[in-house]
Amino acid sequence: MTTATGTGVHVPEPGAAPLPRMIAAQAALETRMLLRNGEQLLLTVVIPTLLLVLFSSVDIVDTGKGKSVDFLAPGILALAVMSTAFTGQAIATGFERRYGVLKRLAASPLPRWALMAAKTASVLVTEALQVILLTMSAFALGWSPHGNPLAVLLLLILGTAAFSGLGLLMAGTLKAEATLAGANLVFLLLLVGGGVIVPLDKFGGARHTLDLLPISALSGGLRDVLQHGAAMPWGDLGILAVWAVVALGAAGKFFRWE
Repeated sequence: MTTATGTGVHVPEPGAAPLPRMIAAQAALETRMLLRNGEQLLLTVVIPTLLLVLFSSVDIVDTGKGKSVDFLAPGILALAVMSTAFTGQAIATGFERRYGVLKRLAASPLPRWALMAAKTASVLVTEALQVILLTMSAFALGWSPHGNPLAVLLLLILGTAAFSGLGLLMAGTLKAEATLAGANLVFLLLLVGGGVIVPLDKFGGARHTLDLLPISALSGGLRDVLQHGAAMPWGDLGILAVWAVVALGAAGKFFRWE
């Protein structure tokens, strides 16, 4: 944009773009970077799909009555959310911080919370692609979902917010190498102990503690809706909401740009 001075000479009038436009541009950039990263695609798309096909086709874990895919599909959807919003985002952001990318962004007009919003938006776009792929795969394996689509959407959004906050908190406070190791370790632990593939009933007295984990609330809530036809799993939504508020609040307060 230019303005005319009193002498008729036009000079630039620099200024930041509107905040929604900055967030949209950053979200588009984050999405392109995520989809171009082969390692991230392996973690967020290939591994969940392989787990769904493997455990639905081979009787490895006792998932109770009914078809295995009816139990596994909701858990794998929850795993896809965790792999993208938490593990993948934590690792990518941690190395962006190490290489000085975030330091340069800190010097731009983009606020810290707007960067987090852009990263979360890019995660939602990636998750939409994941859900489509996993749903098609599950239908091919004979999945028969039930329940309220609005409840599923709320669970996915709150789960994304919770895991995104946790991923950004880890990436913004730990060194990149520690984030890489920690995010992968947490991914493996929650894959086993979060009700994704193994029913929480198998863990005996520890189930009451495991039920409070965000992955357990997300996988359990999705399973209640999609497998059992529940209307609205308020308890699981409440757990996810608490995790989302605490994690995003902590990330906003303690996140370091360098």
